[in-house]
Amino acid sequence: MSKRTEPRNKIDRRLGCNLWGEPKSPFNRREYGPGQHGSKRKKLSDYGIQLFAKQKLKGYYGNISEKQFRRYYDKALKKRGDTSEYLIALLETRLDAIIYRMNIAPTVFASRQLINHGHIEVNNRRVTIPSFSVTTKDIIGVRQKSLQHPVVLETTDKATKDVPDYIEFDKQKIVGRLIRVPKLSDVPYPVQMEPNLVVEYYSR
Repeated sequence: MSKRTEPRNKIDRRLGCNLWGEPKSPFNRREYGPGQHGSKRKKLSDYGIQLFAKQKLKGYYGNISEKQFRRYYDKALKKRGDTSEYLIALLETRLDAIIYRMNIAPTVFASRQLINHGHIEVNNRRVTIPSFSVTTKDIIGVRQKSLQHPVVLETTDKATKDVPDYIEFDKQKIVGRLIRVPKLSDVPYPVQMEPNLVVEYYSR
């Protein structure tokens, strides 16, 4: 089970942006980084800009480990075409990302926890791996005995964000599927993501 090493609020403040577009983000009140000198941000070098882009993308998908993130990059690099688009596709088709997009969980971190605790199923089989890669053939939902889980009930009932059009979701049955693999322009990021800079970072 992968552990979240930093609270979401700290990630927001460290990166200097409201990464998930949440109304309660501390960045909405204090638009600078943590610490005594957080407000004194230096101008970033090209390397710093690339590193920042990588940290944003990593952070958005639940602060996944550097080792795992690098594996996604290596996998995307082997594909023909735009590496940055393939990188986004690999990240966005993670099971924890799909559960978050379906409004079954309020955050990527909560989504990961639901999966780790065995509340999610794919094709009627329990899956406990948040990084499980979802395909357009997969049917994703909440296990029958977990349909009354407080997180599931509250999030589906009070959803504040729309389900993107590359995902089909039945709110009554709490079941959905990936219709197509999304492109960067399809993904509803609250902040600008620059996977091309991530590719440049690893290509140094």
